[in-house]
Amino acid sequence: MKLLQLTRTVLWGFFGVRKRAGLEADAKADPAHIILVGIVAAVAFVGILIAAVKTALHVLV
Repeated sequence: MKLLQLTRTVLWGFFGVRKRAGLEADAKADPAHIILVGIVAAVAFVGILIAAVKTALHVLV
């Protein structure tokens, strides 16, 4: 699978919504690649949240 497809698969997984056709297409993906993209996406999400909170606190205080 391509990186963009893996990223889309992981983001839909975070959201919790998948169609059966998408699920069947994702069966071809390497689980190690999906796990790696998932970890990177989770770290990026947490980083964005931390940056947003620090920015909000800096503006408000």
